[in-house]
Amino acid sequence: EVQLVESGGGLVQPGGSLRLSCAASGFTLSTEHMAWVRQAPGKGLEWVSAIATGVDRTYYQDSVKGRFTISRDNVKNTLYLQMNTLKTEDTAVYYCASLVSWWHLSQPAQRNGARYWGPGTQVTVSS
Repeated sequence: EVQLVESGGGLVQPGGSLRLSCAASGFTLSTEHMAWVRQAPGKGLEWVSAIATGVDRTYYQDSVKGRFTISRDNVKNTLYLQMNTLKTEDTAVYYCASLVSWWHLSQPAQRNGARYWGPGTQVTVSS
């Protein structure tokens, strides 16, 4: 059974940091393009960051460039998102997902853009 489980969310003050983890089971994470997707209250899904399989390629949404870093531990079969200098507008539920294709990052994020989704972890940035 394929499963993705996120962890590491929580409440943090503006300017703080969090590290999200996504543990995969039932498939080998390194063989998939993997992404972090978020949904803020009252808004739609948006691609945050992605890491490609087989090539050294990453994607970051403009608003998180220089603050967030995506990485993958192939031994632990786990995806990470290091989030620094957090802002109130980063408040959202964060999901990890395996992309159907890299092309989907050029399109608005939708559920059918990824094969597998985790249940999400809440990140709240507030003073």
